[in-house]
Parts: sequence; C-alpha cells; structure tokens
Amino acid sequence: MGANTISAVELADGIADTPILGDGGAVAHPLLVVDLDDVPDSVIERAAEQARRSEHLLVGRFTGGSIDDTALAPLLESLDLTYSVGPDPRSSTVVGTDDLGASLSAFDTAVAQNPHASLVVRHVLRAADTVGVAAAIDVESLGYSTLQGGPEFLRWLDERGPRPLPPPAPADPVLVARVGDTLRITLNRPERRNAYGTQLRDALVEALRLAELDDSIERVVVDGAGPSFCAGGDLDEFGRTPDTATAHLIRTRGGAGRLVARLADRIEVRVHGHCVGAGIEIPAFASRVVAARGTVFRLPEVSMGLIPGAGGTASIPRRIGRWRAMHLFVTACALDAGRALAWGLIDEVSELG
Repeated sequence: MGANTISAVELADGIADTPILGDGGAVAHPLLVVDLDDVPDSVIERAAEQARRSEHLLVGRFTGGSIDDTALAPLLESLDLTYSVGPDPRSSTVVGTDDLGASLSAFDTAVAQNPHASLVVRHVLRAADTVGVAAAIDVESLGYSTLQGGPEFLRWLDERGPRPLPPPAPADPVLVARVGDTLRITLNRPERRNAYGTQLRDALVEALRLAELDDSIERVVVDGAGPSFCAGGDLDEFGRTPDTATAHLIRTRGGAGRLVARLADRIEVRVHGHCVGAGIEIPAFASRVVAARGTVFRLPEVSMGLIPGAGGTASIPRRIGRWRAMHLFVTACALDAGRALAWGLIDEVSELG
C-alpha cells in the first residue's frame, strides 16, 4: 500500500497539514491512513479539527472491537471514511470489513489511479453537506465539468477507444401511463439496459414534468423494462459534449435529478438488475426506493476519472452519509440489495413483478 499511516496523535500535532501538490502542480499521493486504535481521549477533538483543515484524503483504520462504543465520534465525523474489522457498525461514518488490509489496499489503489477525481469527489461531498439539494447538484456538476478536461478522464476515453453514437431508440424510450391519480413511468430502452443517454433522459424529464405541473397526480411510480432498471450513463455518448459549460447546464437544468428531488414525496422508484451510476443516483432522491432481490448497485465514475454526474453526490450521502458514499464512489465496489437496505440506500427489498 502506497499511503502512509499516521497515528491520531500525529494527526492532532499537524502532520496532515502539508501540501498535496508537488512540482508543477502534480498531485502527490494524497491519501493518509489514520490508526484509530488506542487513541487517547485528550487528543480526539484536536485531531478532529486538524482533519477538518487537512487537504489530504484521510481514512481511518480500527481493529479494537466495537467502534460504536468508543469516544471517537467527533474524529470519525471529520475523516473522509473509516474501515473497521467486523460487521457494519451503527455509525454511518464507518464501513465494516472482514479484511481490513484488502479494503485499505483497494481504496489506496483507486486513489493512486485517479487522484484528481478522488480529491474532487472529496471536495464536492464536503461542500454538499453544507447546502441544499439544488445547490449540491450545481456543485457536483461544476466538479464534473472540471474533470472532463482532466488527464484521468482523457486517459479513460483513450483506453475505451472511439465508438459510434448509440442508434435511435426503436420505440418510445420512456412509457407513460396514468391510472386514476397514479402516473406510471417506465424506462424503455431494454436493448441498452435503459442507459441514461440523451433520448431517455429527455423523455424521462418530460414525463416527470407532467407530475410537477399536475397536482392531481398524487403518486408517481418509476420502473424499468428489461433485465436492469438503468445501467447508468450511455458510455457511447461520453466525451461528445460540445463544451463543458453547455454540459453543466444540461446536467443541472436538463437532468432528472432536480425534478425527482422536488417530487420526492410523491415518487416511488422500483429498481432491479444492475443499477449503475445514474441508475441509483436519481432514484436515491425519491422518498421511497424498492429493489428486487438480487439487485446490485455500483458507482464507477471515479474509476473513469470523473465523479457522479446525475446528482449522486447530493442524493446518496443524504441517504447513507458522505463517508459510506465516499467508499462507494472511490472504490466503485458493488453493493448488494441487503447491505443497501441496511445502510438506507433503499427502503425495501421485494419480489417485484
């Protein structure tokens, strides 16, 4: 593992108060691991204050039993994430793991591969803690636009290679039906696993605006046709934005996230299959998310040199906390429906018909 490990005492004494940029603005490895075993109570508040000031990614490690029963809460809240041995504790600041070394190594490797994206997602998550949903979506999109011109996303595009644009939808990309006071919206591009591409996005926004404009619609149910609810952004469209300023306005003013957030009290989203990127970022704004058994969630954007761009840094932390969100964003690991339910990312696991 390339990251240095420091003690909480060293953190309190200012060891993490160092620049993250090297010569020519190059990002030095920005991750520090903080050993949280046997931390003296007298240094916790001081270490927490230093953590809030630090520009480094700070990830705690804990092996000393039940972390919920310690006095570490102020420090855990100030770190970006903590891994502890054993099952997930009650605190959303901590991710439980059976293999602490492997979890830290996976996080460290992900940061080393995409340090710019890892740092930007940290900045965006911390900023989103302090503002409302609409402003948080704006902050996310500005960070996303910044990374679109960065070396990590350009490397991902080069590795992906050129691709043709996706073909036009063979049928309506979104189906809309009303029964009484309920509006049913179905994502309908199963041949592309309902990827959140331009055609589907625009049709979904149009359908959601029906509910926003019609107060007699008391309930909105969103689901997806085919093997998966939504496989995230259409990768064949990535890298084709005319410019990053226009892309920012399209993401924020032309995307579905704001609308789902405004309609949250009336919306239930029913998900299944593989829900990637936007396939959970947008549902997480709704007041109720029901997942079929076997549903898997993943947020791979940082591994592409980006950050979530459909509102995920606003929606997901509001459900599971910014610490577990950081774990999902940076590592791009899969989250099964059972753990998603335990964390609060979804509200029910059901046999969906």
